[in-house]
Amino acid sequence: MSSLREYLIQKRAAVRAKKSAVSDGTATVHHQRAEVTVEGRSGVRRIRIRDFQVVLDSGPDFAGYHLGPSSQELFLGTVGSCLAHTFLIHAADLEIPLDGVRVEVTAVQDPRAGSPGFEQVPFYPHDIAYVAHISSPAPLADVERLRAVVEAACPIFNLVKDPQRVSGRLVHTGPTN
Repeated sequence: MSSLREYLIQKRAAVRAKKSAVSDGTATVHHQRAEVTVEGRSGVRRIRIRDFQVVLDSGPDFAGYHLGPSSQELFLGTVGSCLAHTFLIHAADLEIPLDGVRVEVTAVQDPRAGSPGFEQVPFYPHDIAYVAHISSPAPLADVERLRAVVEAACPIFNLVKDPQRVSGRLVHTGPTN
């Protein structure tokens, strides 16, 4: 494959096969899982997902060794990756030709959050924004329609945009006293 337009032909077939599986009742639910372990001495976090590994770390200012992105940076990359992929999915389905897709995601992270005088500043990444750079011979109105479809359908964009319920539990393997 030499171009994004050629790839979209392949993507269109996959998108239509998934839609067909949903409509004929053969689609299956996917249960996803990620496991994170912290490595001794360095504090590096190793994420394992299927057969893949990603190393996350902090910068030296937070006792890290700069061996990988921070969790917040990986999160922004995940939002951008999902938006980019969703642009491809729906461009393929809507038969909108694309020559290029690049998504930039930004956020603010203030280390003063929660400290005196900054109690109202969120400690998590906030003011999240994205800019999608779309190269296409399609009319602007078609690309704007594509963006609206993407924002309605992108799983990670909507996970962040809409409130979610998250549950947790603790398994303690140390002393019981």
